[in-house]
Amino acid sequence: MNFKKIIFSLFFLLIFSGLGSLQAQQYQISLLTCDPGDAIYSSFGHSGIRVLELTTGRDVVYNYGTFDFGAPNFVLNFAGGRLDYYLSVSTFDRFLAEYEYFHRSMREQVLNLNETQKLELIRFLETNYLPENRAYRYDFFFDNCATRVRDAVDSVLGDQLVWHDEAQENTDKSFRELIDEMVLYMPWSDLGIDIALGSRLDRDATPLEEQFLPKYMEESFARAGIQGDGPTRPLVTESRVILDFPIEKGSFGLMNPYLLFWIVAIVFTAITFIGFKKKKLFIGFDVALFGLVGLVGLVIFFLWVDSEIPSTKYNWNILWAFPGHLFLAIALIKKTIKPWVLKYLLFALIMADAAVVFWILGWQSFHPSLIPLLLVLILRTNYLYYNLGKFKQVV
Repeated sequence: MNFKKIIFSLFFLLIFSGLGSLQAQQYQISLLTCDPGDAIYSSFGHSGIRVLELTTGRDVVYNYGTFDFGAPNFVLNFAGGRLDYYLSVSTFDRFLAEYEYFHRSMREQVLNLNETQKLELIRFLETNYLPENRAYRYDFFFDNCATRVRDAVDSVLGDQLVWHDEAQENTDKSFRELIDEMVLYMPWSDLGIDIALGSRLDRDATPLEEQFLPKYMEESFARAGIQGDGPTRPLVTESRVILDFPIEKGSFGLMNPYLLFWIVAIVFTAITFIGFKKKKLFIGFDVALFGLVGLVGLVIFFLWVDSEIPSTKYNWNILWAFPGHLFLAIALIKKTIKPWVLKYLLFALIMADAAVVFWILGWQSFHPSLIPLLLVLILRTNYLYYNLGKFKQVV
């Protein structure tokens, strides 16, 4: 009798295990990697998880890169690190149509998951998609649309996931250099990013940290393997191109900061030389220079003090773009000057020199286009410090 019960139990166990296997085999799960777009928010590429149900044809994409442009105070919340992104789900056809419309290439890597792992990943994504779970506080470097995908796969595989990044550990690329690769031909955006982000970005990123960029995560997935549940196997079982558009040749354009700032440097050098010869200050140029630089410093100060984004802290661009320059610009307009103005000019000269030292010593890398601007600040603060009292009364 006991023997019959054992046979009966084994029979049903085999049936249910077979049904579980059949259920999991109905799914194909893939990593989608999309190339960068023309807009700054899309210039770093995108990642998503595709889940295809083979028996019914249901084909959806889980997308952690969704945000609402129309949200209240969108710009302030984004700059202040208080913007939430959320997980959305759309049909693959709709996801594909968007990237086809904008001529952005897309590639797919089919994940080599076993039956249990597929079901666990789908369960993880569905749990994340619950209304109370789908929103998350976005961090460009450590918690974005790419890292969320990686973390989802990592949460299912755990120690079974092996990245095989040994060959990448000596690449020595900082976070700033990784960003520069993506916005090389968007010089104004590149300049803005370099001015807004602080010295923390100048440390080398580990191979795992490089995966905040979708193209690096795609490469890491291609190298990775799965172990511990049978013979070691690659994480990706198949790779294919879904959309393929030619990459346009990049160009800095005529009006770029490199050219513009050197023109500014030449102009200020000329007016300084002419002013020295003709005993004039041409103070209007300085009011414009220090006013604009002071406004930049005000933004840097806000991002350092008020923003919740860790990467905007310890930003030594504030050495040359100091908010106090706004008060200097106002003071220079007046017919008479206070004694503090000369002291402040000496302070501004020292600060600009310190910025150069910080750059040379590698404490923070500044945008290369700023070289002529730093030279102008050093030139004019020095000139005004020694000559302002000759043309205006100090009271």
